[in-house]
Formats: sequence, structure tokens, C-alpha cells
Amino acid sequence: MRHRIAVVGGGPASLTFARVLHRHDYPVAVLERDPAPDARPPGGALDLHEGLGQRALDKAGLLAEFQALSRPEGQAMRILDADGTVLRDWRPRPDDRANPEIDRGQLRDLLLGPLDVRWGEGVTEVVPGTRDGVLVQFADGRQETFDLVVGADGGWSRIRPAVSSVTPHYTGVTSVETSLDDVDTRHPGLARLIGDGSVAVYGVNRALVAQRNSGGHAKVYAQFRAELDWHTDLDPTDVEAVRSSLLALFDGWAAPVLDLLRHGTAFVHRPLYVLPVSHTWTHVSGVTLLGDAAHLMPPLGAGANLAMLEGAELAESIAATGPGDLDEAVRAFEERMWERAGRWAKITTAGLERLVSPDPAQALALFDEVQPS
Repeated sequence: MRHRIAVVGGGPASLTFARVLHRHDYPVAVLERDPAPDARPPGGALDLHEGLGQRALDKAGLLAEFQALSRPEGQAMRILDADGTVLRDWRPRPDDRANPEIDRGQLRDLLLGPLDVRWGEGVTEVVPGTRDGVLVQFADGRQETFDLVVGADGGWSRIRPAVSSVTPHYTGVTSVETSLDDVDTRHPGLARLIGDGSVAVYGVNRALVAQRNSGGHAKVYAQFRAELDWHTDLDPTDVEAVRSSLLALFDGWAAPVLDLLRHGTAFVHRPLYVLPVSHTWTHVSGVTLLGDAAHLMPPLGAGANLAMLEGAELAESIAATGPGDLDEAVRAFEERMWERAGRWAKITTAGLERLVSPDPAQALALFDEVQPS
């Protein structure tokens, strides 16, 4: 008899978990509060690492399809000084597939495949330890029980309170995201500035990063140290007011760099929150966490990769368990996850301190450390 498994969330962690279980002919309920896969913009591109995200896709039997969709050229990275001087211009070799880029929407659709996601299923709470298993309470008042509920529902997880009282805290760094559409035709100068991958410009306690996506689309991120309420006098729906505020914040930077903000179509405020570097919890039978729900960390390329590998590994462990071994398999998985995620949380936390730093040279030095020679 199969265990009754549910995973909450519709992101890369939950979908990888479900796809690997599906590959082993193991049923799983995927519960996502969004009413449809395209209910929200999927976000920018992801670079999937050979030993992390790509390994997870291999476990799901999707590596070849990923390679056909991904953009190895998207690994290119250019670093500029605030005056526009090119400090570094790294381009991957044609056969370099260490960290190819893929749009989040493309990755979502790849992972969805044959999965039957229960869209519009908002989970408000889980209660472990009931007579029939873990009780899941839905936003519409319904209830359902499972043997295991996996929380893969992001940094503000509704599942995490069942195992941990810890909540995310603000890093002191805010990111404001905007977009450039049809960049090659409408903004050819910016297309050249961004190149095939990304361009980053670092100043004192602030940075501008632009990332090419597919289809002539680009994402731009203004990052800076500020109080959490820095924008209280701004109407977030007033695009021109937000634009003016950001341009003032980056005043004195080279005109082509500031054009990344001047031509942005809308602005989304994203303060960066994290969980404690070594976030663990006392094991609770019937409930566990994946990805940002377990170890929210700065967005420096590790989070989605870790989440996907965790989902794949947990799924394989469950598929290999006998009727009475589920709890021990989950407990062993958590120990492995905590150790690996703790290492990456330290790396990304230190990385954010250096990328948005009083000394812009710190960002350049970090780039030199992580880029292959």
C-alpha cells in the first residue's frame, strides 16, 4: 500500500519532487494556491548547476529535455564600473554546460509534464499527529489527511509552523525588479550592454544587475541597502515616481547603465529576507520542508538548485521505503538537507555582504573567485 503524500506549493522544489515520484509510479497530491500555472509572472531565468539542479532533472528523467531548452550562452557575465568601464567580460566556452540558463516558465512547464496539479488549493495550516495522519486545512474550509505533507511553499510557508517557530528576517538589502521587453529591437544599445547573459554594476552599498531571458526579454534588478520602510512615501503603482526615486539613488552612474532603469516597464519591490543560516528543527512525524520553506537564503543562484535536488532526493527515498519506513527515511533526508543547506546559506550570506557592500571592489573580487579561469 502506497503512503498518502502531499506536497504544498507549485515551484521547482515541489514539481521536481512530484516528477521523481511520478517516474517511480508513486502518486502524490500537488497542492498549489494559484488558480492556474500562468496566474502570476514566473520570474527571471535560473542557472541550473551540474551537481545540483541538473542532477535533480536527471533523476526525474528530464535532463535531455532541459539541455534542449536551456541557454549555455546565458552563463556569460560582464562586470562594469559605475562610470561604464568594463572591468570583466567572461564568456563561456561553446561546450560549457556547467550552469546554463533557463526561464522559470520554461522550467515550470518542463516539470509539470503529466502531473495533475490541484490548482487553486490554498493550504492554511497542517496539524500533525491526528488519528488519521496529518490534517491539512484548506482556505475554503475543507480538510484532508495524509501520511506525509511536504512544505515547498516558499519563504513565508504555511507548513513551516508545524515544525518550526522561526520566521524570515530582513537582510537590510532591498531589490526592485523591472523588465525590458523586445530589448533587441526596442533597445539595441541595452541589448549589447547586457550581452548573451548578464551585466552587473556595483557601487557603494548598491548594485544594478540585468539578466537576459529568452524571447528578447530582460530582467533588471536594482539592489541597495535601506530600511525596510524606505519606500513609504512612494506609491508603488506610480511607475514614474518609483523610477525617479531609483534614478536619484543611482545618481552619477553612467547614462547607459541608468537606461536600464529609464526604460523599465514596471517596478516590483522585493526586500530580501532569509532564515537563520543553520535553520533546523526537531523532527515532526508526517511533516517536512523543502527549499525556501526550509532554508530561505539570499538569491545568489543556489536556492532553486538546492530545492530541486532536495525534492528529487526525498522522492527517491520515499519511493524506496517499505510500509513502516517512511518516518525514518524523512528523518535521514532532513539530516542530509540541513548539512548541505547550511553550507550554502553561509556562502550566499557572505556573498550578499560582498556584492552589496561599502567597498565595490569586494563584488569584483567575489566574481574572480567563483568564475572559472
